[in-house]
Amino acid sequence: MRLKLSGLAALGALAGTFSFISLVVALGTDFWYIIDASRLERFSNATAALSSHSGLWRACRVRSKCFPLMNPFWHENINITASHKQLLTLVTLAGISVYIAYSAAAFKEALCLLGRNNLLKEIDIKFGWSLALVWVSFIAEVLTGAVFLLAARIIGLKQRQEQRI
Repeated sequence: MRLKLSGLAALGALAGTFSFISLVVALGTDFWYIIDASRLERFSNATAALSSHSGLWRACRVRSKCFPLMNPFWHENINITASHKQLLTLVTLAGISVYIAYSAAAFKEALCLLGRNNLLKEIDIKFGWSLALVWVSFIAEVLTGAVFLLAARIIGLKQRQEQRI
């Protein structure tokens, strides 16, 4: 089976476009971190919703409005260049990822320390589909890179073959 360069280019373009769209959707949605307390709400007949979901930019309660998370660029008189903003955004994303992993581990440890007769076992904390979509975007981006590297290899082989003739 011979690989055609046009087919590889089309596959690379589709994978790259899919990766970009997946990343944009994931960054814009609020389902990175989900706290499901519906069992606790039924058990305690609570009137306030305890369940919530949050994204990178805001957090939302189930039956109320969403509220924005901290915006580090809200001061008008601060001189922050675009490159500093990008660097701060990358550091913030890395920090959020570490925080989410740490929070889940700390919650599990708290459950172990507090014992079985605690109401916290009625709360389910998990990662949401937005985080899964980022992983899909990452895999599609790796596929895009591999396809374009393969296409470059095929072009190089064709050029060497033409030079021999």
